[in-house]
Amino acid sequence: MTTAVERGAASPVSGISPARPAAPRSAAGAGRRSPWQRVLFVVALVGAAVIFMLPFVWLVSASLRPREYVFAPGFLPVPFAPENYAEAWRAVPLVTWFGNSVVVGVAAAAAATLSSAWVAFGFAYFRFPGRNLLFGLVLATMMLPFAVTMIPTYLIWSDLGLTDTQVPLWAGNLFGSAFYIFLLRQFLLALPREYFEAARVDGASYPQLFWKMAFPLIRPALLVAFVFEFKASWTDLLKPLIYLRNEQLYTLPRGLKVVLDRFGYGGEQQWEIVLAGSVLATVPMIILFFLAQRHFVEGIATTGRKG
Repeated sequence: MTTAVERGAASPVSGISPARPAAPRSAAGAGRRSPWQRVLFVVALVGAAVIFMLPFVWLVSASLRPREYVFAPGFLPVPFAPENYAEAWRAVPLVTWFGNSVVVGVAAAAAATLSSAWVAFGFAYFRFPGRNLLFGLVLATMMLPFAVTMIPTYLIWSDLGLTDTQVPLWAGNLFGSAFYIFLLRQFLLALPREYFEAARVDGASYPQLFWKMAFPLIRPALLVAFVFEFKASWTDLLKPLIYLRNEQLYTLPRGLKVVLDRFGYGGEQQWEIVLAGSVLATVPMIILFFLAQRHFVEGIATTGRKG
């Protein structure tokens, strides 16, 4: 014998059909591709990789050929002439230029990364009137091309007596970069604010919040900014052309300009030396991206996710 409450619970209400449980959707099935889709995807990736690698493959191949075969068709270094690299090493002070590029690149990347991280932390953590407007003004500086500030900046360094030194190549980064400020701010916004509030309650100062909490948590984004700026400094030719006169202070791009003028156009037409020097200047950046690939991809993938 059942009670009225039990009968009401067992029988459906008139006019309302009971809800059917939704069929579970397999995440693996939703993300599974057909064999043809996977084949097309792999083919597209391989094709894009080949297209992007062809110029560098030709550069390496041409740098390993004798002078009269540099511009011969094909991608195989036939005849094979590895002595071009030894000749390039003897013809110009590549070791000095390489060392200068490393010093300037590390200084420029460290200055831009740390200064931008400080500013980004301020925009991400502090709440004050006009914060968004001020941040918008910082981003607006990216609209100014380098040519607009080139002459005033040169006059400043000239008045300070720092022309024909390597200081102007990296010291300007001490004031931060709008792009890196934006990049690091987005990463900082993804961190739970409760962590920092709890540290403040425990008596942590603002510098301690940055160095002991924010800095370790945003290392992937810091690495992205460092690699970006190091690459920009490594390939920069305009600033060394403006500020450097002493050949012993040249960076690799400025030195390659000397190699091109001396052995390329209007020179001795020794293109094998020019190409060998170009390969030697390119390989370090490839190695850097290869070593930092995992952290680099992690920093790019997680930037912009706001928690």
